[in-house]
Amino acid sequence: MEKVKCECGHVNPYGTYLCESCGKPLIEEDDSLVNMRYEGVARRSQTYKKTIVDKIWNFFSSVKVGIWIIVILLLASALGTIFPQEMYIPPGENPTIFYEQEYGTLGKLYYQLGFHNLYSSWWYMLLIAALGVSLVICSLDRVVPLHRALKTQRVTRHTKFLEKQRFFATSEEAIENAEEVMQKAEKALREKKYKIYNENGNLLAEKGRFSRWGPYVNHIGIIIFLIGAMLRFFPEMYIDEYIWVRDGQETVIKGTDGEYFLRNDQFIIELYDEEDERFREALERTGSPVVQTYQTSATLLRRVDNGAVGLGTELEEVKQHDIRVNDPLTFDGFSLYQVDYKLNELSEFTFTLEAVQDEVEEDLSEIEFTVNLYEPEMVYEFDNGFRIEIMQYFPNYRMNDGVPETINRIPDNPRIIFEVFTPEMDPETDTGEISLIGVQVNEPLNEQINGENQYRIRMIGVDMNNVTALTVRRDRTLPILAVGGAIFMIGLIQGSYWYHRRLWIQNRNGVLWVAGHANKNWHGLEKDFDYVASKSQIPVPVDQLDKDMSDETESRND
Repeated sequence: MEKVKCECGHVNPYGTYLCESCGKPLIEEDDSLVNMRYEGVARRSQTYKKTIVDKIWNFFSSVKVGIWIIVILLLASALGTIFPQEMYIPPGENPTIFYEQEYGTLGKLYYQLGFHNLYSSWWYMLLIAALGVSLVICSLDRVVPLHRALKTQRVTRHTKFLEKQRFFATSEEAIENAEEVMQKAEKALREKKYKIYNENGNLLAEKGRFSRWGPYVNHIGIIIFLIGAMLRFFPEMYIDEYIWVRDGQETVIKGTDGEYFLRNDQFIIELYDEEDERFREALERTGSPVVQTYQTSATLLRRVDNGAVGLGTELEEVKQHDIRVNDPLTFDGFSLYQVDYKLNELSEFTFTLEAVQDEVEEDLSEIEFTVNLYEPEMVYEFDNGFRIEIMQYFPNYRMNDGVPETINRIPDNPRIIFEVFTPEMDPETDTGEISLIGVQVNEPLNEQINGENQYRIRMIGVDMNNVTALTVRRDRTLPILAVGGAIFMIGLIQGSYWYHRRLWIQNRNGVLWVAGHANKNWHGLEKDFDYVASKSQIPVPVDQLDKDMSDETESRND
């Protein structure tokens, strides 16, 4: 990796294709055009290849590696859309059971492989980080030497540099008024808004250099956007949670560290009137009632820190708001959106104890108790000495391979196993009468132990609640994402609607050498040459790429 010395005397780093001073190609090639990509400069990935840092740098500086990372990210992202992510399954559902129930064996495998939380998995985050590292290293590996080459480019270029440009021409013989022609050409180029550089009677006209930085501005925007996307996995930056609040209930708002509470004063739902002529035809097609409006009349509460110990939590009202779809309750960067509801959810069961046989003499008329299905008490004691305990409670009961279990904590199908102790029994040593109670279910469970039950627990009342589902959302990454997106669009416009053009005109003993290069839109550069030639009589360059293709076609025909 020795440095390369040009015939002009300039010493170039290893890997340089075009001399940094005169532009002469340092690698002998055939008559093909000169490769102007990155101005022929030496990149770090081409120069240093010894240490582990060099190897890591060279790996991530490869465009192919970056493309493969993007392909793998796309495939991984597609996997996450096969089935819903856990955040999008019905609130309250147990994902361990939900995926298998809804999607069978594939759903179970999807859950076991961790694809239900794919976008927050460590390996997906690692892929995003690898893409960011690739963008940073790719950009630095190219933009730094490119900036240095463009900033220090010489006006006077080697003849080999000019001859191998795509647009090139020379006057057939020396021109007597060559200096006057050069002055006219300079004037014409200034009319076209070119920036002119003069050196020893030679001329370099340049325009649109800033467009060369468009792709790297794109990279900066993408990197900022990726940083914003990764920050969404930090609770302080992004929160998207569900809370279910029943009528009259207060609950802490997730993500506020217990500072804010929400009280559901009333959930209201309005349906479209089936008798209204405007909606009758549409409602008949649906065949079921259609919700017109649903809202949660809510009160925002804030914890008061009074400095006293043991006085409990005091809450003060902050504000009231009717939460509707697209009309959230907002406070301190949080927003609460109306997303779902549930009508007539089971709330409480009221029971009484009665004798199965008439000969029982105990007075059972005062034994009546209520079980809160959200937070049930486990023991109920009565003045006449009877005691009823809840042995097990299944809010959403189901049998799994002969074993009772609950799907979730929502009381959609509650089952309660009670144990009844009479005044003569000792709860610590005796076994009471055991019964399984639920909606339209009343089964004694210990007939083989104590014989038939003498007492039966009978349900005499049911209370129900309306429940509203709200999304708690806080997104501090939006400004970062917006900045990244805006920078990306600036780079996209910068690199798409402008292009870098350069024209070299050299006076070599009265013979004019003309060459030109553009990073794209060669037709626009050709029109500029035609305009300058019409104003100054410089030789009109020939597109050597078209000439080479024409010569190749002729040779094939021969």
